Amino acid sequence: MENRADHPTLTIEEYATQLARLEQQVAELSAKLKWYEEQFRLAQKKRFGASSEKTHPDQLAFDLFNEAEVLATPESEEPPTEKITYERRKPGGKREARLDHLPIETVTYELGEDERVCSCCGGTLHEMSTETRNEIEIIPAQAKVVRHVRKVYAFRHCEREEIRTPIVTAPMPKPVYPGSLASPSNM
Repeated sequence: MENRADHPTLTIEEYATQLARLEQQVAELSAKLKWYEEQFRLAQKKRFGASSEKTHPDQLAFDLFNEAEVLATPESEEPPTEKITYERRKPGGKREARLDHLPIETVTYELGEDERVCSCCGGTLHEMSTETRNEIEIIPAQAKVVRHVRKVYAFRHCEREEIRTPIVTAPMPKPVYPGSLASPSNM
């Protein structure tokens, strides 16, 4: 037999009160669990449920707000439709063509003879290419195109020998608005 000295003995009344207290605690916890489950379900519905108001199908049968439309056009009659298609060329590239009638003044920017020296080997640089930019200069009652041409230089010996080829560009004033025809006289 077991030794029951370490287990306290309960009377029937004490056992009944303890059982009643535990049953009450179980009932309270069950009620809390149901409340939390309901809150979770509502939160899920709010988060993942339909976000817009739905119209009940019975409401669609009533044409309360569309009376004029229902009476004006019968459902079997559709208005005639006409399909029109056409192609249009995108306007582009006309900016230079609009300048053809204006007189052209060319301003050339070159390096001085003393600046046309290769930084690599000290030889004389040759003209490699040019960069061109057009601006419109407006003189009251007169307009003309000022063509800015900037020379770009390189040294042929370094180019041929495939040594580091220095490219030197003559300085030129920056445009007022890059990519436009505006000149400082327009401001």
